[in-house]
This record gives sequence, C-alpha cells and structure tokens, in this order.
Amino acid sequence: MLSIPFPKPPTSEAAEALRLEVRAFLKETLADRPPAERALSWTGYDEAFSRALAQQGWIAMTWPKKYGGHERSALERYVVQEELLAAGAPVSAHWIADRQSGPLLLRYGTEEQRREILPRIAAGECYFCIGMSEPDSGSDLAGARTRATPVDGGFRVNGTKLWTTNGHRAHYMILFCRTGENTDDRHGGTSQLMVDLSSPGITIRPIRDMSGLEDFNEIVFEDVFVPEGAVIGELGKGWDQVMGELAYERSGPDRWLSSFALLVELARYLGTSPSERAQELLGRITSHLVVLRRLSRSVAGMLERGENPALQASLVKDLGTGVEQEIPEIVRQVVDIEASPGSDHQLSAVLAHTLMYAPAFSLRGGTREILRGIIARGLGLR
Repeated sequence: MLSIPFPKPPTSEAAEALRLEVRAFLKETLADRPPAERALSWTGYDEAFSRALAQQGWIAMTWPKKYGGHERSALERYVVQEELLAAGAPVSAHWIADRQSGPLLLRYGTEEQRREILPRIAAGECYFCIGMSEPDSGSDLAGARTRATPVDGGFRVNGTKLWTTNGHRAHYMILFCRTGENTDDRHGGTSQLMVDLSSPGITIRPIRDMSGLEDFNEIVFEDVFVPEGAVIGELGKGWDQVMGELAYERSGPDRWLSSFALLVELARYLGTSPSERAQELLGRITSHLVVLRRLSRSVAGMLERGENPALQASLVKDLGTGVEQEIPEIVRQVVDIEASPGSDHQLSAVLAHTLMYAPAFSLRGGTREILRGIIARGLGLR
C-alpha cells in the first residue's frame, strides 16, 4: 500500500501560551472589523497592521536575531498564522515575504542580501511578490520563458509574469527565469533573481477578479537590468530552489482557512438549534478541517527539523483547497439566503465574497492537476 508519511506534530507549551496572547491582541485590534472584511482572509491588505504585528515580534519569528528575527519555533510561528487567519486579520502586505521570500534568502541568499533585506521584512516594512507563473504555462513552472541574459555587471531580463499577487504593492519580486542555454532538460538552466520592482523597464498591469479586487497583476519585463548581486543561490539551480520554496507556500493554514469566516458566520446564523441536516454537514466539514490541521502542523514540524516536505505540502494544499471550495456550497444547502455583495446581512455578504473568490483557491500556489502530478511522482506512480 502506497502512503505519504506525516510525522506526529510536535507539541509546545510555549506555543499554546502564545496562542492566548495572540487572541487577546486580535480581539482588541480587530474589534471593529466587520465579517465582510474578515472574509478577505490572507488577501486583506493593511500595512499599518503588518507593522503592528512586527512590533509584537510576530513576523520573522523563526529567523536569527541578527537579521531582525526572534528565534522562536516553527510551531510557535504556525500558531500565530493560524490565529491570524481564523480571526480574518489583514495580513496580505507582509505574508509572502514572511512565509517564503525571507526563508528563501536565509537558505540561499548572500550575506549582503540577508543584512539588507531581512531586517526590513521583520519590521513589516518590506514586501515581496512571487514571479513564477507565466502566460501559456500557468502552474507548469518548467514552461517558464522569461529569460535573464548575462551582460556586463548583471543581467538583462525580458518576459512576462502573470497572476502576481500584490505585484503593484511589493518592493521586490523573487523572479524564476532562464539564465542558461536551451536544452532538452526543461528544469535545467533556471535561476532565481531578486528584482527591485522600481527598476526601469517594468510595467505592472492590474487584473480585476470576479469579486472586484485587483490583487493579481501581469508584470512585463522589457530589457530590465538586474545587477549580478541579485542572484539568489547558484545560477542554474533555480528549479531545486523553487521546489523547496513551494513547500513553504503550499502547506500552511492559509491553504485550509480561506473560507473560515464564512463557516463562522454560518454557525452564528444557525445558532444553538441547527437542523439535523445542518448538523450533519457542519460535522463533516469540521472533521475535514481537524484532519487538515493535523497534517499542516505535521509539515510545520518537518520544516522545524530542516526537512523538505514538498510532497506532504502538495497533498495538504490539494486537500485543503477542496475543503475551502466546499464550504460555500454547504452554506447554500442549509440556508435560504441569496449571496449579495455589500449586503447589510453579514452571512449574505460573506457568502458572496467567498463564492466569487473560491475558484481561485485551487489555482493559486499550483493548480490541482500540477499538485497531483507531484504527488504521483512522489509515490512512484509516474
């Protein structure tokens, strides 16, 4: 029988004590935030909130103190992320930099890159976006065509990145691109560069989604000069690096709590005497969330031990996004309420936002088809 190992999640009294501290902070800080805004989950953008979180020491939690970090455990960090998302806190400004760009620099960056960038991320003042997806290739990263051509002192970049969350607000992009010659090896000759998005030759075009938000962007590079010191890790090793980076992106609580605000509003609306059908559906979705939480915390433990849980992270994301997309459908089965954006009825407004945003859950961070290909290879099935 084929299986994917998920070690028992670690336990920590310090992490659970921290949970109470975070809840108290959020209860006060988010007291006036309505459910419709909490429904934005980790897409909610608020730079002031990110800076306030940094002042609490809850950004860059696991990083070395010499880079502005706090040298706390991965499980403590997980607890903070979980509480933030469950409360619907607006964390989007710093999220990518804290979740994956900073750890990538810690692992592969130069000392100069670390000292220049990491303390600014830790202070909640420096934001990153992800330069992976491209037109006509989507989640197939091996199909990337953006090229960085070597020139005196650095590289000249040409190409297009798509679905770039917060690209119009970020200071830097971690760009996945081709730096080597064309070969039959689709994974070879790729590298990662840290690109200053204020550089000449970069055009950022917003993409409006069904909910009316413009978090996504198309970013076009036309003869953009990137200095040699912007290379992250080794030239030509970009594929291995980006696969490790995706483990941070695909396994966290942001991959199963995106619809949580809707679940909270449903429970509030049903009150203490839900119908038998509602109890059945709520019980089933709750059991799924309990299992996902256990799997996700297991991955946090693996990251704490310095392991590479790329396979486990892919499974968590695939399962998690399915549950996230099921929650609005469950709501429609148990209540007779129309989804209406901007409605004064909280459940109606939250349902409308979640319904319009849910299709993206299984696209962002890797489509379901790509993830299942990764899982199949990890199990030796292809």
